[in-house]
Amino acid sequence: MADAESLRQAVQSRAPFSTWLGVVLLLALFGVIVLAVVGPASRGDDYEQKRAKAREEKLKTLREAEAKELTTYGWIDKNKHVVRLPIDRAMELTIAELATKRPAPAYPVATPAPPASPPANAPASSPKASGTAKATSTEAPRSEKRSQPATAPALSSPAPSPSTAGSQQPVQGKTPP
Repeated sequence: MADAESLRQAVQSRAPFSTWLGVVLLLALFGVIVLAVVGPASRGDDYEQKRAKAREEKLKTLREAEAKELTTYGWIDKNKHVVRLPIDRAMELTIAELATKRPAPAYPVATPAPPASPPANAPASSPKASGTAKATSTEAPRSEKRSQPATAPALSSPAPSPSTAGSQQPVQGKTPP
């Protein structure tokens, strides 16, 4: 029995040493493999210079294509008859168009009418009194645009909507010259 006990003690004391030895050898093998794979593929100055040259070439071709688009005529959409003009010609046309137009006068902004007070005999309703919240209107009573709040000042001319962006609208009964 004592012989088995001493044998068990010897095996238990040798196991941690053999485990450490195995781990060290495994790490050494891993290091050798990494050096074998990474060592030949050196990425020195040559690699970075090649990448920088490739980036420069891409940037040069991109700038040439953009310069060509800015300085030549071309079709954007042939079916819709939309063309691309050189930027210099577009500026000339815009200046000529603006030179023919007279400047429109800036009309003063109209002040909103004071809100009408409720009749004296109307009961005052409050959301706290009934216990349930009631919807309150934020619309002006006679505003042309129903989405405009009553507390916001009304402008003399509403902002053009996308559907009427090209047409001119009269401001307070006056027509632009």
